[in-house]
Amino acid sequence: MPNRLAHETSPYLLQHANNPVDWYPWGKEALEKSVQEEKPIFLSIGYSACHWCHVMEHESFESTEIADYLNEHYVSIKVDREERPDLDQIYMNAVQLLTGHGGWPMSVFLTPELMPFFGGTYWPPTAGRGMPGFDQVLRAVVDAWENRREIALEQSRLLTERLQKIGLGTAESTDIPPGRIEMAVYQMKESFDPQHGGFGSAPKFPHTMNIDLLMRHYVDTRHPELLPMVTTTLDKMAMGGIYDHLGGGFARYSVDEYWLVPHFEKMLYDNGLLISNYVDAYRLTKDDNYARVARESCDYILRDMTDKLGGFFSTEDADSEGEEGKFYVWSPAEVDQLLGDPGLAERFRQVYDITERGNFEGHSIPRLKKPIAAYAHDFGTTEPALRDELKAARKVLFDAREKRIHPGKDDKILASWNGLMIEALAKAGAALQEVAYVDAAKKAATFVLEKMTDEAGRLLHTYRHGQAKLPAYLDDYTYLASAMFALYEATLDTAWLAKSQKLIDTAIEHFYDQESGGFFYTADDHEQLIARNKDFYDHSVPSGNGVAALVLAKLGKLLGNDNYLQLAQQTMSAAADVLQKHPIAAGQLLVAYDYLHQAGSEVVIAAPDRASCETLIHAIHRQYQPNTLFALAIEGEEQDASLQPLLAGKSAQEGQPTVYVCENFQCNAPVSTAEYLGT
Repeated sequence: MPNRLAHETSPYLLQHANNPVDWYPWGKEALEKSVQEEKPIFLSIGYSACHWCHVMEHESFESTEIADYLNEHYVSIKVDREERPDLDQIYMNAVQLLTGHGGWPMSVFLTPELMPFFGGTYWPPTAGRGMPGFDQVLRAVVDAWENRREIALEQSRLLTERLQKIGLGTAESTDIPPGRIEMAVYQMKESFDPQHGGFGSAPKFPHTMNIDLLMRHYVDTRHPELLPMVTTTLDKMAMGGIYDHLGGGFARYSVDEYWLVPHFEKMLYDNGLLISNYVDAYRLTKDDNYARVARESCDYILRDMTDKLGGFFSTEDADSEGEEGKFYVWSPAEVDQLLGDPGLAERFRQVYDITERGNFEGHSIPRLKKPIAAYAHDFGTTEPALRDELKAARKVLFDAREKRIHPGKDDKILASWNGLMIEALAKAGAALQEVAYVDAAKKAATFVLEKMTDEAGRLLHTYRHGQAKLPAYLDDYTYLASAMFALYEATLDTAWLAKSQKLIDTAIEHFYDQESGGFFYTADDHEQLIARNKDFYDHSVPSGNGVAALVLAKLGKLLGNDNYLQLAQQTMSAAADVLQKHPIAAGQLLVAYDYLHQAGSEVVIAAPDRASCETLIHAIHRQYQPNTLFALAIEGEEQDASLQPLLAGKSAQEGQPTVYVCENFQCNAPVSTAEYLGT
């Protein structure tokens, strides 16, 4: 008989609906039961694409013996971390304090007052592999609760006090010392892998915010060491098994230092952030390979991760048919049979490392061991000819792969992650002149703003199968505000600018700390939890405070709004301790800091009509100008009031598109399109 999770919308929670564990979703019923029966809470947090979450479910939560013990002694609550990142933040901090590490599945034991007193991550059902068994852990916690409760309660109180201090992130000083970007870049240099790209060793993650910072700092300084750190990393990731060479898109991370074997789950947020990196790298270097990777990844999102109403799904699992990576791997025999032509099959296998021995558990993950140009030289052909041949061959294998059993898909739509993908598609569409990408970004933005709000017009965090729910978090507002600004930049339509302002204004009203600066992760009217966090660090996604600061700085400069600029500075000042002690962990805040403190420019394009300046706009979109903002003034069209300070007095000269370059609202003499572009 299904448990209470059967009534939830989260695919992760629904996966546990038939467990013998008497699971509750987080909510009033479960919390009151714990208080009334004086039972500890077993809180299990995971997500649908998590491989070890599936393992623990199969081993422990499907076990009648373990379920019976849980049901007798605990109130068991299952949480989807993607639905409740607020709970995930608080209790992950607790597990890290208790054990020195964290991860998922997260397993935390709470008092009825929701204070943690013991926790960990994955445990096998019985002792083994150097770990205690989950059955032992459950009995030990019950023994402590029944026989040494005062000690457990005291530990929970002390731990909660620490969590509250960590969550506030109160700075000892609001002065940001100079050289923070340089220190972060130095730390990146120290951990950079010059052979394989990326930072650190195995497991290796894409550090997208740091890549963004490196590109910006390279433009600021032209230091020769910086650009190779970016290009080597992006090149090696695109060559490795972490990239899906047949279908596009990136897996979560690489388990090795070579980017060869991925953890095969695909996350919407990773792909949004990486698409933005590759688009910016294309703008900066004009390397067509970066444009290709961005296009293929955008096409993957539109093909496989887009709801018919326009929103974007969350994740694809690592597993299919009970095996991690099975959907993505190949054997030489499969390639030979599908391609038919022995010569073509031989070349394909050589290029993509498809061997009898395999590179992953006896099978082969497609990857490039060297650039296509090098293989073309080996084969005595041209690079364009080989690329065309391989493209056709990949299509054959992709079509065959489509007939396999696909990994599971988490089809919930999250406002925050949709914001990251909307921004990526807007940037890609503008830079690559792909109207379909901008249209998809517009459709998704309209969907979120119309279908994921409550009666008061406030954002809701998650949507699935017609139901939107859960009050939005800081990331939802700031990522979407940034996405709306990106749509403004891609279209120069001020309607998107107004939407960006509205979102950031709501964030200021409900999330901003008027006393100490910075933004809380939850709103002022959110459910009361044991801590209210401010998050200044980047994780797999950028910090909401960092994104807020960047959006405020952009809006402040474009609109001449001093309040926005002050709030951006105050947000960074609230993070002064983080920027002082761990600048490399706050790349997004440093991006905002760089933007706010660089001179930058505001460029007005004045034209008799839109058609007359399209060539100029396309040329601008292909350039990498991270510190430049643009506005459009069309003769005879009503100008947006918020842009009036910038647009005032600017018109097309002699009936031709005219460019005004301004800094701090002091403008140089107008120039022609050709003069601006240097042509």
